[in-house]
Amino acid sequence: MSKQNTLRNKKGKTADFESEKKSKDKPITRKAFWQWILLRDERARQVFGAFLMLTAIFMSISFVSFLFTWKTDQNVVFGFGWDDFLASNPDAAKNTMGMFGALLGHLFIHKWFGIASFAIPVILVVGGAKLAFKIKLLPFLKTIRYSFFIVIWLALLMGMLLGASYPFLGGAFGYHGYLWLKGLMGAAGAGIFLFFYLLTFLIVVYNLNLAIKNKKLKEALEAGNDEANETGEEEKLSTSELAEEIAILGSDNETDDEDVDASFTEDKSIEGEERVDPNDIKLIVKEEDKPPFETEEGTIPLDTTTPEPKPKTDGDDNLELSIEETVEEEVEKPKGEVNRGGLDTPYDPTLDLSGFKFPTLDLLKDYGDTRKVIDQTELENNKNMIVETLKNYGIGVGQIKATIGPTVTLYEIVPEAGVRISRIKNLEDDIALSLAALGIRIIAPIPGKGTIGIEVPNKKPEIVPMSTVSASAKFQNSKADLPVILGKTIANEIYVADLAKMPHLLMAGATGQGKSVGINALLVSLLYKKHPSQLKFVLVDPKKVELTLYKRIERHYLAKIPGDGEAIITDTKKVVNTLNSLCVEMDERYNLLQDAAVRNIKEYNERFVARKIPPTEEHKHKFLPYIVVVIDELADLMMTAGKEVEQPIARLAQLARAIGIHLIIATQRPSVNIITGTIKANFPARIAFRVTSKIDSRTILDTGGADQLIGKGDMLYSNGNDMIRLQCPFVDTPEVEEITTYIGNQRGYSDAFMLPEIQEEGTGGNEEFDASDRDTLFEDAARVVVLAQQGSTSLVQRKLKLGYNRAGRIIDQLENAGIVGSFEGSKAREVLIPDEYSLEQKLKELNE
Repeated sequence: MSKQNTLRNKKGKTADFESEKKSKDKPITRKAFWQWILLRDERARQVFGAFLMLTAIFMSISFVSFLFTWKTDQNVVFGFGWDDFLASNPDAAKNTMGMFGALLGHLFIHKWFGIASFAIPVILVVGGAKLAFKIKLLPFLKTIRYSFFIVIWLALLMGMLLGASYPFLGGAFGYHGYLWLKGLMGAAGAGIFLFFYLLTFLIVVYNLNLAIKNKKLKEALEAGNDEANETGEEEKLSTSELAEEIAILGSDNETDDEDVDASFTEDKSIEGEERVDPNDIKLIVKEEDKPPFETEEGTIPLDTTTPEPKPKTDGDDNLELSIEETVEEEVEKPKGEVNRGGLDTPYDPTLDLSGFKFPTLDLLKDYGDTRKVIDQTELENNKNMIVETLKNYGIGVGQIKATIGPTVTLYEIVPEAGVRISRIKNLEDDIALSLAALGIRIIAPIPGKGTIGIEVPNKKPEIVPMSTVSASAKFQNSKADLPVILGKTIANEIYVADLAKMPHLLMAGATGQGKSVGINALLVSLLYKKHPSQLKFVLVDPKKVELTLYKRIERHYLAKIPGDGEAIITDTKKVVNTLNSLCVEMDERYNLLQDAAVRNIKEYNERFVARKIPPTEEHKHKFLPYIVVVIDELADLMMTAGKEVEQPIARLAQLARAIGIHLIIATQRPSVNIITGTIKANFPARIAFRVTSKIDSRTILDTGGADQLIGKGDMLYSNGNDMIRLQCPFVDTPEVEEITTYIGNQRGYSDAFMLPEIQEEGTGGNEEFDASDRDTLFEDAARVVVLAQQGSTSLVQRKLKLGYNRAGRIIDQLENAGIVGSFEGSKAREVLIPDEYSLEQKLKELNE
C-alpha cells in the first residue's frame, strides 16, 4: 500500500473517531428516538429480539402449565378484573407463570387455537434469534406462513376428533369451527375439507407430485398392452357394432363420431395388412361377454340362437321385447306387532309406559293380492309405438326390454349406431302423443347402465297398500334409527329410508298429488317402530284439517310449549314460538352432549342407558327422545310470518340433526320465495310429487322430471346423489284413525312432552313501565328501533346479539315505555318516537 493511501486511511479513521465522539456527546434527537422505536437502531433490534425470545419461553411454560392447571384456574380467569391485577396474591393462580400465565393460557389455548398455539412461541423464537443474535434458525416469513396453515388445520382437526371430550386441545376456534363445517357440509364433508387443506399444504410446501402413481400405472398398462400384442390375438370389429359400443358408453361428441366413421369408411390398409371392407369387420363376442339383455336371468333374449343381435327389419313385430321379471318380496302378514328388536339394556326408557302396546298390522286395510298381471298386449303395443315413433325420426332400435312397476313400466332401449342421445331426449312429447299417455319421462342414459330409459304409465296402475309394505321383512328388520317407508320402486322393491340420516326432508307437489298421504305414511311408519319414550312429534298444520287425527296421541307422542291448549299447532304466532322453543331445546341438548363428552344423540343415549353419564350440578341428564317436526304447509307460514319462520327453520336445519331434531316440511308451492336458498341448502333429501311446471321441478329437485309424473302418489326421491322414482304407499284416513285411536285408548303420560318455555312477543305490553326493573340494554335497544324505525324482536335480537326470550322482554318494556306500539301479528311494531333527539328526551323523562 502506498504512503498516500496509508495517510488517507489514518485520516479517515481519525475523522470517524471524531464524528463518533461528537455523536456520543450529542443529545438524543427526535429522529434518533423514532429510529430506535422502528428498530433501525442495532441496540433496539437486540433488545426487541431478546424480548421476543423471553416472551416465547414465558408463553411456552404458561401453555404447558395451563394443560395441568386449567380446571383450578378457571374461576380465577373468568372472574379476573382490574382489582385482581393490582392485588398481590401469589396463590390466586396455580399456573407456573402466575396470573398472567393463566390468562395467556386461557386466551390462546382455551379461547383460540388449543395446542396449535404452541406454534406462536416458535415464531417468536425464530424472529427473536434473527434480531438479537443474527442467527437464522428458520426462514422467518416461511415460518409464519407455514405456522398459519398448521395452526388452522391442527385446531380444526382437534375440534373434529376430540372437541367434545377435550375441548382445550382444539380451542374454541377448533371446536366451533368444526361444528360450523359439520353443519355446512356434514361430518364426512368436514373431514374431506381438512384432508384437502392438508393436501394443499403438502403440495405447496413440499412440492408433492401426485403424478408418480399415475406414471407407474401408465407403465403397467403399457406393459400389459405390449404383452397382449405379443399373443397375436386380434379382435375384428364391425363399423356399426363399434359405433354402438361408443354410443352405449355415452359418447356424445359429434366430432368423435365423425372421426370413428371416417376411420372405418376410408379404404386404407392397417399396419401393412390387406385392405378390408368395413362391412366384413366382425365383432367377436365371447359367451361370458354377451350383453345383459341376452344373459341376464329372468329375461327373454332377443335371439337365443346366435350371439349377435337380431338384425332389425322393416316390420316392428320382428323386434322382440324382453320382459324383466321383478321378484315380489314374500310377505307373511302377522296379526301381531311389528318386530322392533330387543331392548335388553341396563336402563329401559320404555318402563314409564311398560304396558304400552304397539299398533298391530291388522289395523291397516287389507287390499288383497295387488300384484299386477302382465298385460302382454299392452306391452307389445307400447313397444311397437315407441319403435315406430323413433323410426319416423330416423332412429333405429337395436334392443328393447321392459320392467313393469306398480304405476309405470320402464322400457330400456339400445339405439342403433350413430344415434345421439339428445335426439331421443327431445322426442319426449312425441312419444307421449303416440302412446296417448300422460307423464312420459325419458332417462338418457340410465345411470350405471348403457341404455336409455322411457317410463310409460300403466293403463291400470297398481295400488301400494301400507299394510303390505309394513309387513315386509325389509321394514320389520330395519335397524335404522328412524325408519320410514317411502314406497315401491319400478323394480317392485320396497324402499325404506332412515330419517335420522337424511337428516331433514323437503316435500313438494301440486294440490291433490299425494303430499298428505305421504306425510301420513311417514308418521305411520314411525308409530309402528318407535316407543313413545323414544320419539316425539311437533305437528304444524296451518290448514287445520290434515293432522287433526293425531290429536288423540297427544299424551303419547306429541310435544308442545307449556300453556298451549292444543298440541296440533295451527296459529302462526304459536308456530314462531314453537320453532324458537325448539332452538332453545337444541341448545340445551348440545350442552348435555358437551357435558357428557359425546358427539350425537345416539352416543348420548347409549351412554345414558348404560349409566355411564354421571349427574352434575349444572346439567340434569335424561334420556333424549327424537323429535320430528312436521310442517304441512310452509307457503302459508312464509306468507304470514316470513323471516320469523325462516330463521329458526334454517338454524334447526343446520345444527339440529346431531341432537335428534329432524324436520319434514311440505308445500304445494315450490317457488323460490317459499323454498328460499337458506332452507334449500340444508335439505339434501327431497321428495317431489307431480308439479305443474318445469320451473317448480327445478326448484325442488334442481332438475326436471317432477312435471312428468302422473300424480296419485307417483313421486321422485332425491337424496343428494341419486334420483329414484317411487310409488308412495297408500294409507287412508280411516286407517290413520284406527291407529291413533288404538294408541290413544291406552294409558299415556300425564301430558304432552313439554318443550322449553318461551315468552310470546307482546304478552307483557299491558303492564306499567317500571324504570327500576328494565333491562340493562333497554336504552341501546330503544336507539336501535328508533334508528331503524322498525320495532321487532328479531331486529333487537340480531343487532344486540341476544337470545329470543331476552329480546322479547326488552320489546315489551319498550312498549310499556311508549317507545313502540302494540303487537300486530307478523307485522313489525309501530315506532312511536320519530327521531333520535326525541328519544333522548323520552329517556330523560323515564330516568327522572
